[in-house]
Amino acid sequence: MTVSEILDRLKKLGTPDNIAGMARFGIVTKKAFGVRAPEIKRVAREVGQDHELALKLWDTGFLEARTVACLIDDPKLVTPDQMELWVADLDNWATCDTVTGHLFDKTPYAYDKAFEWADREEEFVRRAAFAMIACLAVHDKKADDARFEAFIPIIEKHAVDERNFVRKAVNWALRQIGKRNMHLNHLAVKSAAVLSEADSRSARWIGKDAIRELTAEKTLKRLKGKAK
Repeated sequence: MTVSEILDRLKKLGTPDNIAGMARFGIVTKKAFGVRAPEIKRVAREVGQDHELALKLWDTGFLEARTVACLIDDPKLVTPDQMELWVADLDNWATCDTVTGHLFDKTPYAYDKAFEWADREEEFVRRAAFAMIACLAVHDKKADDARFEAFIPIIEKHAVDERNFVRKAVNWALRQIGKRNMHLNHLAVKSAAVLSEADSRSARWIGKDAIRELTAEKTLKRLKGKAK
């Protein structure tokens, strides 16, 4: 499929009701057709992996085209420059989470970019950092604990960011680290306890919410089962 064919297909699948529904979930962007996620995924499957096409689709600026781009791109061909260009374009949490969790976290640059982006002030760049940490905690099964221990100080540092899309991603990152194994669970709960007593309202919410999930019987039972 060409870029034009894909855009035509997405346009036909979109509806104003879906755009309104996206807005209710905080997905607000300048260019969108209003296509449901399952239909976007179906288009991506039909297209198949294509790095060059992904670059062109991203450049159209349409949310759905960018989602297809994230799903069809080849992480082995993604460069740090591409990651910088794409992260600078982010204007909503849905595209942010898709690109970090379906593409960027599979590149060799993911850990370095997470550290770099965490210290950037742009809302969705910082969210991308913590969304990527959360996704790495789930997807990178072979990574050793030290890689995730190193993220805890930056989680504590940026837990004070009051912006909703940032604080939710920081919370997400801490919870996913704490659900990898019992050792990381202990460290994450300890960090969450510190945050729950912080002066920052955002940090307190992150800490208390993380403690609630990470000390839940269901979570601990699963982690103890993995340890065996």
